Amino acid sequence: MTYDPSVTVERTDPPLQGSERTILTTFLDWHRDTLAVKCEGLSGDQLRRRSMPPSTLSLLGLVRHMAEVERTWFRRVLAGETIPLVYSDAGDFQAAYQAEGADVDEAFTNWRAEIEHARRIEAGTPDLDTTGYQPKWQEQVSLRWVLVHMIEEYARHNGHADFLREGIDGNTGE
Repeated sequence: MTYDPSVTVERTDPPLQGSERTILTTFLDWHRDTLAVKCEGLSGDQLRRRSMPPSTLSLLGLVRHMAEVERTWFRRVLAGETIPLVYSDAGDFQAAYQAEGADVDEAFTNWRAEIEHARRIEAGTPDLDTTGYQPKWQEQVSLRWVLVHMIEEYARHNGHADFLREGIDGNTGE
């Protein structure tokens, strides 16, 4: 699926009641959709616009970074897949932020594909206490921990996206 600036993203609010897993996964999806909302309607040049030198932070860089984060925590850690990062064969997470000249369609396609992989892995994981191995820490981490971490990761970067979007066209909002 390619990036289409004319498509309006529909976000579904998380339920006020439900199981722990339902609450966690719907909050994560809400935050995923929030990043997409921050990007909707913008041109490739606007998505690549850096916040301020020397920072390389841009909305497109955030999308690319979140593809790496999704891939790492769900595929590499929880599913144990031996795969490289999306944007760096050397394992450099910062490389994703280098979005100057990056292909917008490719970035959104990669991000959405990683989200779909993550959803399949989460759905196929028996319970929130199931663990995967984080080699960097040499520790096991639970699905529960990964879901909470992913919500935190998106929430932090969606705050960056708020400022980036406001700087591009004055658009604000949650």
